[in-house]
Amino acid sequence: MGFLDTIFGRTKPVQPKLDDLFGLPSAAIGLQAATGFTPTGSGSVCFRAVEGKTFADVQSEVSDLLNMDAGRPGGGLPVEVTRDSYGFTWLVSSHMSDEMDALVTDLHAVNSTLVDAGFGPQLLCTLVAFRDEQERRLALVYLYKRGTFYPFAPLSGQRRDNALELQVKGAIGSDLKFEPELERWFPVWGAPGLLAGMPEPGVWLVVERGVQPHSAALVHTDGS
Repeated sequence: MGFLDTIFGRTKPVQPKLDDLFGLPSAAIGLQAATGFTPTGSGSVCFRAVEGKTFADVQSEVSDLLNMDAGRPGGGLPVEVTRDSYGFTWLVSSHMSDEMDALVTDLHAVNSTLVDAGFGPQLLCTLVAFRDEQERRLALVYLYKRGTFYPFAPLSGQRRDNALELQVKGAIGSDLKFEPELERWFPVWGAPGLLAGMPEPGVWLVVERGVQPHSAALVHTDGS
């Protein structure tokens, strides 16, 4: 079984439990206590859009739903939709940094609406962004096809802070269902809310077999 087979659900995908996303607010409290990282207020859902009116209507429905309370207390900013040159679409929700519950509710709504409409296979990942006082960046990433979380700590020069990622797992590994196989902790460069200067735009995943994320070649997935 290849990495892409697993990510894109070609062989016996794990049934995701989207309600696991609601564990993020409490995990964020533990993360802050253990590492000093706090939410930025930014989160996003990455998926591959498909041609056709049905999908376009669903995407519009999601955006309208999330924008309904934009500008009101707890309502966040208007949703931003970005499509990269490789065909992936990012739907970005932005709230105040202390509105983690509202942010996660938005992200869950995006996922569940796509799943309910029959577009679950198009989902790739969901992430929530964090930073600390040194302006280091961190994301907690949820892989839809695996039903698991993992940390991604980007550094400049397409490097990642593996020590910090393992520290995060040790701090909140009991609060979220963490991905047990480290080779599946795929780097997500250029994701919204992360370190400025990363490759723009798109999501990059480690797909080289048999290597650890920090030493692997990077290949952009095309969903095939």
